[in-house]
Amino acid sequence: MRAKQTAILLAVVFVAYAVLIGWRGVLLIKVGTPVSVVLGLAVLVIPLIGAYLVWREIQFGRRTEVLARELEAAGGLPVDDLPRRPSGRVDRAAADESFGRYKAEAEAAPEDWRVWFRLSTAYDAAGDRKRARESMRTAIAHHDRTA
Repeated sequence: MRAKQTAILLAVVFVAYAVLIGWRGVLLIKVGTPVSVVLGLAVLVIPLIGAYLVWREIQFGRRTEVLARELEAAGGLPVDDLPRRPSGRVDRAAADESFGRYKAEAEAAPEDWRVWFRLSTAYDAAGDRKRARESMRTAIAHHDRTA
């Protein structure tokens, strides 16, 4: 729940930023010189790109949450029993060791979104966020095809 609250807070901060920078873009356009108009339009593009990126991340989080609830209801969530360091982070060696099992499951059933979801959690525990997100996107795509 804390992650959701943080995401909402960051979205609100982004909206405030987008309004402020958007207003600066409008002021530049109102100056009327060719350079200021072009610069003002360029400044207006920044919040649009940012809004798209924020929307995409929120959609990713929402869809991941849907998959997690569905997998939890079916009793298929991976058990978080890996040893942790004093900081609370998962012990990297233990995460790497358990990763092989999830990778083998994904290779055995490449069309099953559940194994991709579990593989994503294994990547995350091993500290590979990029592959964790890729695996979660694969899980979402397979889930959408079966739904």
